[in-house]
Amino acid sequence: MKQFVLSPAAGKRLIGKALASHPAIQAALDSGTVAIIAGTTNGYAAEEILAKIDQAEGFSRQRFFRGITLPPWMPTTEVGMLPDQSDFPGDVIITKGVWQKGKTILNVVDSLKEGDVILKGANALDPSRWQAAVLIGHPKGGTIALALQTVVGRRVHLILPVGLEKRVFGDLGKIALRMNAPGAKGPRFLPVAGEVFTEIEAISQLDRSFGGIDRRGRSLWRRGVHMACSQRERGRDGSGGEAAEGGGSGAGVRAVRRWFWERKQICYFTSTKKG
Repeated sequence: MKQFVLSPAAGKRLIGKALASHPAIQAALDSGTVAIIAGTTNGYAAEEILAKIDQAEGFSRQRFFRGITLPPWMPTTEVGMLPDQSDFPGDVIITKGVWQKGKTILNVVDSLKEGDVILKGANALDPSRWQAAVLIGHPKGGTIALALQTVVGRRVHLILPVGLEKRVFGDLGKIALRMNAPGAKGPRFLPVAGEVFTEIEAISQLDRSFGGIDRRGRSLWRRGVHMACSQRERGRDGSGGEAAEGGGSGAGVRAVRRWFWERKQICYFTSTKKG
């Protein structure tokens, strides 16, 4: 058994790395549109996908978000955004492999069609139902409302990258009923149907990309990846961490370990076996 300890930032990087090799995204890069809606996790995905098509120059994750959750003494607008939006870069819209700089989901929502892909980050994950939900500050439903027009109306593929640190052990539908009820205060809450993509899916996707096979012809990591998370587990840098246990060893494990160490991310691999 191998144990992986990731900081939330390293988990986001892992998700972004895996999404760059996602089959639906690769297909849309060739002949359709990939719309990466601004968000902190999606910033890592945008970096990796843009790097894959050699167009990463000029992109920065620093302000790649709209709404943000801050301590109460830090100012935000009524819809949960920073007061100064002058340096917001827009979403990352890639059409037939070309980054359309400065465009947002609003510019392309009417032209998206089946075969295109939208990446929209989530704010909560119910691990028992594998369902994600989005916090909403905008009175018209924000960017998720725009995305759902295309998903429900035209079968655009919606992927919801979300780190396991956002897990919520409860019925997201019941939580939404309370948060969206008349008289409630604060942001609204919307459970969303889409492809939930966490660190678990990332490991599985990277396993397929690396193609590691053991002596019995089985995929090195897909013998059963089990994610064991604890709110008290922390990375060595003092930041919150996530732990994952995965059966298997070999090329896939070594490749991901090497990738994280080269980038000085928090990713510690330990063995549960003696010796």
